Amino acid sequence: MSDLVERQVATASVATTSRPRRGRATLVIGIVLTGVVVLTALVSLGWLPYALSDISGGRLEGPSGTHPLGTDRLGRDLLSQLMVGARIALMVGLGAVALAAVLGTLVGLIAAFARPWVDDTLSATLDVVIAFPVLLLAMLVVAVQGASLGSAILAIGLAMSAVVARLTRILARRVLQEQFVTAARTSGTSMLGVVLHHVVPNIAPTLAVSLALQFGVAVLAEASLSYLGLGAPPPNASWGRMLQEAQGTVLTAPVGAIAPGIAIVALVLGVNFLADGLREFADPTRRSAR
Repeated sequence: MSDLVERQVATASVATTSRPRRGRATLVIGIVLTGVVVLTALVSLGWLPYALSDISGGRLEGPSGTHPLGTDRLGRDLLSQLMVGARIALMVGLGAVALAAVLGTLVGLIAAFARPWVDDTLSATLDVVIAFPVLLLAMLVVAVQGASLGSAILAIGLAMSAVVARLTRILARRVLQEQFVTAARTSGTSMLGVVLHHVVPNIAPTLAVSLALQFGVAVLAEASLSYLGLGAPPPNASWGRMLQEAQGTVLTAPVGAIAPGIAIVALVLGVNFLADGLREFADPTRRSAR
């Protein structure tokens, strides 16, 4: 029996030791993958191999010293388009997440502090919105607003705000049941003071991880909208549009489809790994294990 207990203790010790290592590994991988995309986007602000309107290259050229990724069916440089696509993806992702964070957090806090009938109404509305896919809601908004970069950010941000609001409501109501919040209210702390000094600091780490995951959803939604022709219009280059334009020549010039596909996967995986690594540090039970 003692040997069995010792083996169980040893197994638990190994699991406890490996967990922080996995957390650090995923965090490093996430930082590297995301950092490469961010660096590419920053470089594109000041330098591009070719202008997006430059069609001096031959049609569907393969990778070469002149065009490292080749050219598309119009003779445009694929590397230049890929670099600008990184910028578009980050702009839409950051803009949509910021909008979802502000709107979703506000609605979630209102639901957490509101009277029961208001809370029930808001919760039912959020459930209905969450039931629809993000891409479908985004398509509806873009159809009304028209295809543009701003419309894509607005559409994706509004679609994701319901998820953020629902999470905020759950986390805030859990914090409001804690004794230190009751003590703060008893001592005369205002509602705004409770929100700013007690609720928001306690829900912020979990919300940050959720928003990081939502960033990946926003990138995929933007690529899907662009693939359907509902994203940022030309001359903006989007990874989704690159995929759409390359689908007819994927057998003769596969780089045109492979390059933006790899870029999308790298950014989404990088952000997800980053969120997973942040979760290791945001979760108190996992911090204590370290």
